[in-house]
Amino acid sequence: MKKIMTTVAFQGTDEQRAKLNAIIAEHKDVPGSIMPILQKAQDVYGYLPIEVQQIISDGTGVSMSEIYGIVSFYSQFVLNPKGEVAISVCMGTACYVKGAGDILDRISDIIGVKPGETSSDGKYSLDATRCIGACGLAPVFLVNDDVYGRIEKPEEVDDILKKYITPAK
Repeated sequence: MKKIMTTVAFQGTDEQRAKLNAIIAEHKDVPGSIMPILQKAQDVYGYLPIEVQQIISDGTGVSMSEIYGIVSFYSQFVLNPKGEVAISVCMGTACYVKGAGDILDRISDIIGVKPGETSSDGKYSLDATRCIGACGLAPVFLVNDDVYGRIEKPEEVDDILKKYITPAK
């Protein structure tokens, strides 16, 4: 099942570009408006690829380095699109000490995607997240909106992921 993965190519639409331009026009002269512009841009695109950051930079006059600094600093911003099967492994303290790192590695091996990446076909994404607030179930991971916890051995994720993984053709 292992595939060579790359970043998904940006595919913005004219409609999305028009929405982003309207957001920039509405906020660009307001002091401190970069955060709201970035938040609304992420709502439009679902993530903030370099192409969207460049549009914002060009439209506001804020340097790319400043925009990228903001986007890469705040965990609310996402640089890659989520896959159809979005997997997040909690790496908060309770999960980490109970083996979340091994679970993350196992999932990465199974789907062939490293943390922070999305498969080139857009099917799978994998993220190491901060605490998700389910410490009593540690270690915990999510597949889309489904929560899985109390994983005692990394091998247990194999059966869980079977229902989300489509065999290669």
